Amino acid sequence: MKIRRAFADLSVGQVHYAECGNPHAPPVLLLHQSPRSWAEYREVLPLIGARYRAIAMDTAGFGDSAAGDVPASIEQWAKVARELLEALGIERADVVGHHTGGVIAVELAAAFPDRVRGLVLSSTPFTNEAFRIARAGRPPIDEVESSEDGSHLAALWQRRQGFYPLNRPELLEAFVLDALKASGGREDGHRAVAAYRMEDRIRRIAHPTLVVRATADPFASPHAAELREQLSNARIVDIEGGMVPLPDQMPGPFAQAVLAFLETLE
Repeated sequence: MKIRRAFADLSVGQVHYAECGNPHAPPVLLLHQSPRSWAEYREVLPLIGARYRAIAMDTAGFGDSAAGDVPASIEQWAKVARELLEALGIERADVVGHHTGGVIAVELAAAFPDRVRGLVLSSTPFTNEAFRIARAGRPPIDEVESSEDGSHLAALWQRRQGFYPLNRPELLEAFVLDALKASGGREDGHRAVAAYRMEDRIRRIAHPTLVVRATADPFASPHAAELREQLSNARIVDIEGGMVPLPDQMPGPFAQAVLAFLETLE
C-alpha cells in the first residue's frame, strides 16, 4: 500500500507527515518516540491503513518538521498535533503514541478531549514526581559530543544497543539517522517528558485507552500498571519480547493490537 508524504504549514513552520489508506476512512494519528520520526511507523502505516486513514507525523523539531521558536514541551507538541488535525480537516481521531509520543497523546487527550476518540499508549511512562526525581539522577540518554573522527556515531549506537534486539542492526541504523536529524536537539524529547506533570493531567482523560506493554522494555514496561490505575477506562495488552523500538521491531503484533482495540470502539 502506497505511503503518501506531505507538509502542513502550522504555527511552528512546516510540519511533515506521512499517511496511508483511504483519506475518507476514520483517521488514526500516530506519534513517535524521540528522537525518532514518522519512519518508526513505516511498516505499521500500511497495516493500519488497510482499514483506516493512518497518519504518522514528525513531532516539531524532529524528522523533517520545523522546531519553531517556542521552547520544546509536551504541551507545545500536543498543540501542534491538534493544529495538524485541523489542517487536515480532521475533527476527531484515534491517537497512538509510543514512548514520548504516548506522553504527547496523553496531553492531546487532556487538553483537547473533543479531538480524540480513543487512545493507544505504547511503552508510555507515567511521569509523576517520583519519575522526575529518578530521571534527574540519570545522565542524558542520547546526548553525545560531536567528534572529528565520528566516534560520536558509535557512541549513539552503543548507548542504545542494549535496548534493541540482537541481529537487527537496521533498527539501530534508523535510530542513528533520526537522532542526527533532530533539529531541536536529541535530548529535547527526554527533557520534555521529564518536565511534564502527567499526574495533574491524566485524570481528565475518560477516553477508552489501550496500554501496550512491551515486556522487554525496561524503561516503560514497569509503568503500564501505573497508567492503568490512573485512567478510568483502560486495559493492558502485552507484546512479548517487545523492546524500545517496538513499532519497527514488531510491526505486525503492534498493528494487530492497535486494530483489535479500534474494533472495540466501532
